[in-house]
Amino acid sequence: MEQLLKIAFNELGTEEIVGDVDNPEVLKYAKETKIKGITNDEIPWCSTFVNWVAWKSGLQFSGKANARSWLSVGNKVTEPEPGDVVIFWRESPQSWKGHVAFFLGISMDKKRVYCLGGNQGNRVSVSAYRYNTVLSFQRLAPVKKLVLPDPILKKGSAGPAVVNLQDALKLLSINVGTSDGDFGKKTENGIKELQTRKPNLAINGIYNAETRDLLESLFQA
Repeated sequence: MEQLLKIAFNELGTEEIVGDVDNPEVLKYAKETKIKGITNDEIPWCSTFVNWVAWKSGLQFSGKANARSWLSVGNKVTEPEPGDVVIFWRESPQSWKGHVAFFLGISMDKKRVYCLGGNQGNRVSVSAYRYNTVLSFQRLAPVKKLVLPDPILKKGSAGPAVVNLQDALKLLSINVGTSDGDFGKKTENGIKELQTRKPNLAINGIYNAETRDLLESLFQA
């Protein structure tokens, strides 16, 4: 998610222009992702911003202007990480209205969610929203076919291959912490959790050929 956050942060400060003139930087979010209906910079554009950033990052995107369209994009996660998509309800959980942005963190008292998004105060900004208005946290997958690392990887392994493995596990909602390229205890436990998904597979925490085959079959499914 590092690339996604870099792209999103580079847009900080982009804002609407009051009056009849429109900011072309706001309109580009819809234009480049081919989202229809955004004809001026005062039409709600939180979803178009998230679409544009995800698209630029090579990740899944909804292709729609409504915030709740993101509820069906990516995988729902319960332990979000920076860069995951967060969807909020507005007015009521049953309303069609909502807001969508990129998750950054949660306040110490667990009452606020900090996120980076568009159309927050009419600009791209970092804002806080009430935690009890969260509808879902969604983790986006690459649009192109996921490339899984070759075995064998195990505790003590390190490098880009481990990062790819950690990213793949998180797409299956297996919590391995930050994708830091260090095959430690969390990644080992994540592999063990994965191995429980196939009967008779040795649960040893080692990413071997059989475990890779299981991981590939789960993504194909």
